[in-house]
Amino acid sequence: MMTHPETALQLLAPLLAGGWALHAHRLYQRLHRVRKDPLTGLLTRDGWSRAAERLIRRHPRAAVLLADLNGFKALNDRHGHDAGDAVLAAAGERLTAWCAKNGVAGRLGGDEFVAIVTDDTRLADRMADLAQALRRPVDHHGLQLRAGASIGAARLTELDTPTLAAALKAADTAMYRVKGRTRRGHRLLAPAKAAARLLPAALTHRLAA
Repeated sequence: MMTHPETALQLLAPLLAGGWALHAHRLYQRLHRVRKDPLTGLLTRDGWSRAAERLIRRHPRAAVLLADLNGFKALNDRHGHDAGDAVLAAAGERLTAWCAKNGVAGRLGGDEFVAIVTDDTRLADRMADLAQALRRPVDHHGLQLRAGASIGAARLTELDTPTLAAALKAADTAMYRVKGRTRRGHRLLAPAKAAARLLPAALTHRLAA
């Protein structure tokens, strides 16, 4: 014969299971939101890193890109945060479209974006396409907002250590090398093909706003 505690536990079991399932679902949703940038819809650093590691295991010839919006701070200061958010959201949409089914895009924070793509056979040309897409004006309440882009990329197959961390470091170095040239008053007018000849392991491309 079942005792009162056993009866109570049997009756409560479905409720406890349902409560835990609801809690787990809500926890998953919170974690998912943390890994997704609410402004652009892109993965955040942690979420993107996890996705990139999985992609690299399946596609060891992948390439990693870092992109930084030029002139964003001045644009944000002049037109306000709403205008800046519009530019960031547009950049996220364009980067996502550029990656399409061949990669994953993310936002590291501020005006810094990251992507990994599996098809690198036309990487130089595709970087030029991305730079052109990012510098297209963004319509915001009648204003045509423009921001350029500095982009650095690294193919994993051309690195001594073909890891995500090494690729990010190489892409970051490439991007800031171009930024350094720009600060000294030099414009890298040649598309990414010219940069690729100079930097075979880390391609760079920049189109000013």
